[in-house]
Amino acid sequence: MFVCGCGGWMHTEGIEERLSNDGEATWFVRTECRPCRWWIGIEVPTGQVEGLVDRLMWSDDATHRLDRVPPYAAPALRELVEGFARTRRHRVITYDLIDQALTGDVVAWDADAEQRLANVPAPVRAMARIELERTALDRGERSVSIALMEEVKARYFGMAAQRA
Repeated sequence: MFVCGCGGWMHTEGIEERLSNDGEATWFVRTECRPCRWWIGIEVPTGQVEGLVDRLMWSDDATHRLDRVPPYAAPALRELVEGFARTRRHRVITYDLIDQALTGDVVAWDADAEQRLANVPAPVRAMARIELERTALDRGERSVSIALMEEVKARYFGMAAQRA
């Protein structure tokens, strides 16, 4: 944690999941000094928030997803996801971590597949990630590959990209 110039502790107030200009996933951490009301924001690589986040936090995207869950189911989902995060020593609950908690598994991504996913338009990227990971888990696979991406693309769009 940071100490402000006034001597007060900087408290984490929010976390945004972002993509940097080069397509890398980052987190924008917002902190506040409560005594003097000074705010700062720091962009860090995904997962590297040690010393910045002072408690278990939900990212803005994850909070938005939780807000869309029916009110009777939200407390159970919150408990499940926070328990999952604590057992894995995560301080930030992200949109993807909710899926991992729901499936109980973590699906790895081949480097080429992750790079190709970054080329998917942002509005559909999260849906594509969920569907690809769900398909991999349904097949008993532990990773998403380019071949799996091509199969899913063919299933949904009736075609496969011809890449050399």
